[in-house]
Amino acid sequence: MSHTILIADDEKEIAEILRLYFEKEGYQVIEAGNGREALQLLQEQVVDLVVMDIMMPDMDGLQAIRQIRRTRQLPVILLSAKGQDHDKILGLGMGADDYMTKPFNPLEVVARVQAQLRRTYNWNAAPTAVTVSSPITIGSLTLDAESCSVSRNGAEVTLTSTEFRMLKHFMEHSGRVFTKRQLYEAVWGDIYGGDDNTIMVCISKLRDKIEDDPAHPYLVTIRGLGYKFVKRMGPV
Repeated sequence: MSHTILIADDEKEIAEILRLYFEKEGYQVIEAGNGREALQLLQEQVVDLVVMDIMMPDMDGLQAIRQIRRTRQLPVILLSAKGQDHDKILGLGMGADDYMTKPFNPLEVVARVQAQLRRTYNWNAAPTAVTVSSPITIGSLTLDAESCSVSRNGAEVTLTSTEFRMLKHFMEHSGRVFTKRQLYEAVWGDIYGGDDNTIMVCISKLRDKIEDDPAHPYLVTIRGLGYKFVKRMGPV
């Protein structure tokens, strides 16, 4: 299946280089010059992944991703010339699935795009045998891997693809403690390089969306070890 990638960047040279590399891998590519154009294309066409620059005229990447996350869960990779930790934390906190600093190696961008597509869409791949994954219900939370949906007390919870993968991993292994390394390699599928900020931001955003009672959380920090998902008997 050929995926469609939307490149949103006002630097034509960068967009053309990325297009060349993506098309070489068999992807369909569409382009936008700013965040507003990107949002318009998302309404008009089927897009599987967005690669978006942060600094763009009219509407920047952070404004655009805020709009995207109101209705869409497709993976978004942010590009930026700003490489400080607080810039990355801001981008990930807005809902980005990955963050790359300019200048970058186009081959690394392709690799990260391929990884995001595998993680996001492998649930929808045709199975080799007829299998049905039953929804997981713990307390007020229900996660349905077949429809990639999560609800809390019956109301739908909107998660990014990374947040969904993390919650799925926790709920499938409730009660087990995971180190940051184990979480990163299970959820992001890459070798852990000590990127604690990425994990902490994702945990924080996930908590904001799933917790009923902060005094009795599902996601518990085990000091000096990592995190675990605690079973609760029912809605609070």
